[in-house]
Amino acid sequence: MSKPPFVALPGGVEALRVETPRGAFAALRAGRPVHGTALLLPGFTGSKEDFIALLEPLAAAGFRVIAVDGRGQYETEGPGDEDAYTQDELAQDVLALTTALGTADGPPPHLLGHSHGGHVARAAVLRAPGAFSSLTLMSSGPGVVCDEQRSRAKLLGDALATYDLETVWQAMRAFDPPEAADARTPADVNDFLHRRWLGTSPAQLRATARQLCEEPDRTAELAALPLSVHVLTGTSDYVWPVAQMDDMAKRLRAHRTVVDGADHSPNVDRPAETAAALAAFWSADR
Repeated sequence: MSKPPFVALPGGVEALRVETPRGAFAALRAGRPVHGTALLLPGFTGSKEDFIALLEPLAAAGFRVIAVDGRGQYETEGPGDEDAYTQDELAQDVLALTTALGTADGPPPHLLGHSHGGHVARAAVLRAPGAFSSLTLMSSGPGVVCDEQRSRAKLLGDALATYDLETVWQAMRAFDPPEAADARTPADVNDFLHRRWLGTSPAQLRATARQLCEEPDRTAELAALPLSVHVLTGTSDYVWPVAQMDDMAKRLRAHRTVVDGADHSPNVDRPAETAAALAAFWSADR
């Protein structure tokens, strides 16, 4: 689970709800679209706050950035039926958000997906490639997650089918490694992580956990599109091997960024460097 370094909104960042025909989505927004707009999608167990440290530097670089909670994530309501969280349904939500952002007078938005959010972003692009200026896959591999994470996702899905969210939360805390101790995390961030978990739909968690264990490799489909793609990762990653994402980038003929010192969440581990790489990619003439 991504752990934002802070949760107090920086200056110039506002919380809002984006109204669409597919429902209202909780979001954080910053900046003006001097050089364009970007829509940021969080991953499994995540939320819009995972991008909180990127918002100010991206706004300062001249981008309007909107980070959202997808359906069933944290502050966006979602149904209790797992069928509501198929990848196609989530992709249609992204397209509805894109329309609601109102970029008709300018270029289409750039789309970024972190981890499972990258799979959702890819599905949206494959559904409507002309709706986006570019696609960034941040720490998001081509298909299923590694064996260890597949086992963890299956275990979590099974637990959520039996126990309530609070019981599962306490069990996860009991298995946290020593380096994840609360003493290393600000109290308000710890409170937020608990609140976010309890606010997330169990059906959404079960459905997306299963998707991470079953996702096909759609790299060839994506490579066939006339769209600029950026593959951004840390130097290590515990969900997909970095070498696998290197290979995916080559198959996509994608722009490639490796953020030194970052793991699965460069947006959290090295936000300044990550924001600089994103702004450079979005600003490049192509």
